[in-house]
Amino acid sequence: MIVPSLQAHTGQGLGTGNPADAFVVEPARTRSKKTPRRTRTNFEMLAWLFMRLSGVVLVVLVLGHLLINLVLDGGVSKISFAFVAGRWASPFWQVWDLLMLWLAMLHGANGMRTVINDYAEKDSTRLWLKGLLGVATVFTVLLGTLVIFTFDPNI
Repeated sequence: MIVPSLQAHTGQGLGTGNPADAFVVEPARTRSKKTPRRTRTNFEMLAWLFMRLSGVVLVVLVLGHLLINLVLDGGVSKISFAFVAGRWASPFWQVWDLLMLWLAMLHGANGMRTVINDYAEKDSTRLWLKGLLGVATVFTVLLGTLVIFTFDPNI
């Protein structure tokens, strides 16, 4: 990690006149007994990777959804209860919409988790906000999944 040197705080730098010399490389920290040598997983790296991959898949799913429903099938005026019933009669469209729902909710929840981690200062606030986010995400995913798979056009 590069950190400002003590001389940089006094405005003197290292005396060479080069502004880059105001920064020095911090020596590696020694491990304490509390610092684990390895963690089981690197959750933040996996969450970062999920955001990139789910974003790419979501772009394909959403643009495909818009292209098919709005351009090829006659536009918004054609979308009705019967249109949705006809679409969800096919397992292909059920899986398509289910993937959009799951990826969008998990992608959004992961982004909100990051925002909560960045801006919630107290640990208790962070815990409550992430708990509420988790409950809302699980509720929405379960309810949406239930609706997609139990949709009955004869109601």
